[in-house]
Amino acid sequence: MTGSETLPAEGLLAASWLLIALPLAGAAVLLLGGRRTDRWGHLLGTATVVVAFVIGLLCTVQLAGVEGRSVQVDLYTFMQTGTLDVQAGLLFDPLSALFVLLITGVGALIHVYSIGYMAHDAARRRFFAYLNLFVAAMLLLVLGNSYVALYVGWEGVGLASYLLIAFWYRRPAAATAAKKAFIMNRVGDVGLALAVFIMFAQLGTTDYAGVHGSVGLLAGGTVTALGLLLLLGACGKSGQFPLQAWLPDAMEGPTPVSALIHAATMVTAGVYLIARSAPIYDATPTARNVVLAIGAVTLLIGAVIGCAQDDIKKVLAYSTVSQIGYMFLAVGLGPAGYVAGLAHLLTHGFFKAGLFLGAGSVMHGMGDRTDIRRFGGLASRMKVTFVTFGLGYLALIGFPFLSGWWTKDAIIEAALDHGGTWGWVLGGVAILGAGLTAFYMTRLMLMTFFGPARWEDGVHPHESPPVMTAPMVVLAVGSVAAGFLLVQAFPLSGWLEPVFGEPEEAGHVVAPIVVSIVVTLVVALGVLTAWLFVGRREVPVTAPARVSPVVRAARRALYADTVNESLFMRPGMWLTRALVFVDNRGVDGVVNGTAAALGGSSSRLGRAQTGFVRSYALGMLGGAVLVAGALVAVTAG
Repeated sequence: MTGSETLPAEGLLAASWLLIALPLAGAAVLLLGGRRTDRWGHLLGTATVVVAFVIGLLCTVQLAGVEGRSVQVDLYTFMQTGTLDVQAGLLFDPLSALFVLLITGVGALIHVYSIGYMAHDAARRRFFAYLNLFVAAMLLLVLGNSYVALYVGWEGVGLASYLLIAFWYRRPAAATAAKKAFIMNRVGDVGLALAVFIMFAQLGTTDYAGVHGSVGLLAGGTVTALGLLLLLGACGKSGQFPLQAWLPDAMEGPTPVSALIHAATMVTAGVYLIARSAPIYDATPTARNVVLAIGAVTLLIGAVIGCAQDDIKKVLAYSTVSQIGYMFLAVGLGPAGYVAGLAHLLTHGFFKAGLFLGAGSVMHGMGDRTDIRRFGGLASRMKVTFVTFGLGYLALIGFPFLSGWWTKDAIIEAALDHGGTWGWVLGGVAILGAGLTAFYMTRLMLMTFFGPARWEDGVHPHESPPVMTAPMVVLAVGSVAAGFLLVQAFPLSGWLEPVFGEPEEAGHVVAPIVVSIVVTLVVALGVLTAWLFVGRREVPVTAPARVSPVVRAARRALYADTVNESLFMRPGMWLTRALVFVDNRGVDGVVNGTAAALGGSSSRLGRAQTGFVRSYALGMLGGAVLVAGALVAVTAG
């Protein structure tokens, strides 16, 4: 970081809190207004995000004219206890501005699309309320000026995603997927919470300026612990290894939710956290290397699993796991990769949102079916969906001069330039991932839009209404042009210079043109392989049972759920049962046994209290005899 001065906000920037307030107010009105808002609730929910996008755009334009391009918006005292003083405020700088535009821009398009997609759902108003709540929480996450503010938004995003994934909660699969996402995210959230505690304990502050400016005062082990704990939080929210299993299951929610969570917002939160914490990772090579390893492993895992999936949304979900892995790999490279990772994050927001909305359009025309083995021949039936989906596909696989080509190649170049054996390994993994991406996405395209029709009787494919296709067209344009605009026309490196410093001219291990040619050839090989396996053969409507062990493992997500159940779930259940047994028979047993013994003793003693004088006289006599006998014995001794 350059450490440029953060100035007080003026003009429209001083009102940037409206970015969060508008969708939050929309959610409140729709949730509290009840059925009275059913007729116009979807319009209100969409309008709040559209207006937020306009405000965000105007704030970004104003920010460009501010010296240092960083402003602070002080709101109120959030928490003040002992020596802990947390001021609620916003930080509007180039990094947060990018995420604001992405969240509100793509979020607005998804809201518009949802008007048509959810038109026949009786709970549409509640759906838009949850969408608004999600957007508000995500904006708080990226606009907060401290790790505490980020954490509040972080938890808000977790809550809203739970509500959205479980929107059709009467479906057992949706309810289970939501609980799985909520629980696995809590694992990561523990890491983020512990990191915030360490910041306060060691530095006495949690705001970005205070923490980042004091990193040099911390011991090396403490900085590494901070980096690893923040990474744990990032892995949970962004679905990175080993906390990636929840993300594909989240497909049980409505398709607009998949586009919102998997394209532009929730899964990018982990990338934002690492990028925002750049000074911490710049001070700990160990934590940075772990980020690199996590990114490389995840991009490969997601790509391999995506090759064997038959559910159109799950193919795209594992693609997201893989692409976020590329972003982690990039930001793990440090100053050489921050801009490349964020550029890929932005272009990914366009083409992946377009792909998910395209998948929803296919489902809309196919009666909510998702099995690509029962599609085929849809290119002539759904022309707008085919063209927009196809452009997103080409951008994702890195077709020359489309968005993904500009940004993914930049990441691969930065990985190779990392140097040494580690750099070659990272670059090789990234290139292999590009080939696998081309394979599974070409397989998806061929099985969905080409070949003979394989759908069941009674299915009548049809194009979606304009309210759904219009956002898809806008995103398709972004899929084509965003990469060129961010890398060539208006370089993102210049915009982010106040955050990450002036980019250094790296000495290339391999010439960029050579990298580009090699990656393009590998992508072409992936496309050709998919065509040979799928395009030239008849696609069976039922997945073959006799397959290789690799395909079988990929179909079962490389046994991620099995590993989680074996290592964590079942031991956790056994431990819980053991603790319950100890509590019931041990702790409660002692307490209840003591109470029973005292109760029984008092009951027996109570029986001696007969109320008869003769009984008491006899007792006194017996006591006197015993005392006298004792005295005689003592005297005789």
